[in-house]
Amino acid sequence: MATRHKGRGHDTRYMRLQKNHCFACGRNNPEGMRLKFTYDEERDCFVCRFRLGKRYTGPPGHCHGGIIATILDEAMGKVNKLRHVVALTSEIKVKYLKPVPLNKPLRVESREVRVHGREHVNMAEILNQKDEVLATSEGLFIAIDPKKMFAKFVDK
Repeated sequence: MATRHKGRGHDTRYMRLQKNHCFACGRNNPEGMRLKFTYDEERDCFVCRFRLGKRYTGPPGHCHGGIIATILDEAMGKVNKLRHVVALTSEIKVKYLKPVPLNKPLRVESREVRVHGREHVNMAEILNQKDEVLATSEGLFIAIDPKKMFAKFVDK
């Protein structure tokens, strides 16, 4: 079993993709969200601060539920870096508690819940400036061997 690393969590030991075109965090995706996460060592969680523009509209003045799920999934996925594994989403459960507004400062935070073998369970929540929780999620991630799964997509 991988050991938990209390450090920064950004030195995941796996082959690097040639470019990062991830919709949520990829800096090489001009159409993407380009979310940037930092690790808060004191609170033992990943944090991303962001605003959502009108291109993410669902109900008038508020974010589309699929975008909310994407942000929560991305935040939970970052937690796996603490154990130096690449783990893909197997399941995600989202609770939409309050509408997520557009054009307002927001943040998403994520933490580990438990690990059993290759199964990593993480949680995340989106909060507004008043620290009100707008949406929460719990996800199951399965650790994989990136060299086998992504071999044709990485630099050798």
